[in-house]
Amino acid sequence: MVDVFSGRLLVSKDGRSVDPEEALQNKVVGLYFSAGWCSPCRDFTPVLCDFYTELLEETEPPAPFEVVFISSDHSAEEMVGYMHAMHGDWLALPFHDPYKHDLKKKYNITAIPKLVIVKQTGEVITDKGRKQIRDKGPSCFRNWLAGADIFQNFSS
Repeated sequence: MVDVFSGRLLVSKDGRSVDPEEALQNKVVGLYFSAGWCSPCRDFTPVLCDFYTELLEETEPPAPFEVVFISSDHSAEEMVGYMHAMHGDWLALPFHDPYKHDLKKKYNITAIPKLVIVKQTGEVITDKGRKQIRDKGPSCFRNWLAGADIFQNFSS
């Protein structure tokens, strides 16, 4: 993820700045393009929360998975409110970072919600993360991991 978020900081749900190189190293990353005003987003976000919780809190060792939220909210306040109300304990690109527009272009985001699963290089494993989670639940993570080319000892 060094390539994708190089020279940037991410923020945690509680507002702390996080170094993406450290937080995302050796993980499969879901880039979650979403917004609080979007009803399909509000419908999918709890599903993503459950998926995230199951992979990170209910497996031993925790799955090498992280979500980075890229907001399409109308204001920083809306983004923070949405994160506090509905999100899991995942990371986000700061609201005022113009890089979100580059990411939307790079990953061809034309509608939200969109969950793009990427390798450490930023290369796409699948742009159908939302559908795969809905259809297969946590078992889809194994396929993502196989495509991620990262060292791991995760088994589910």
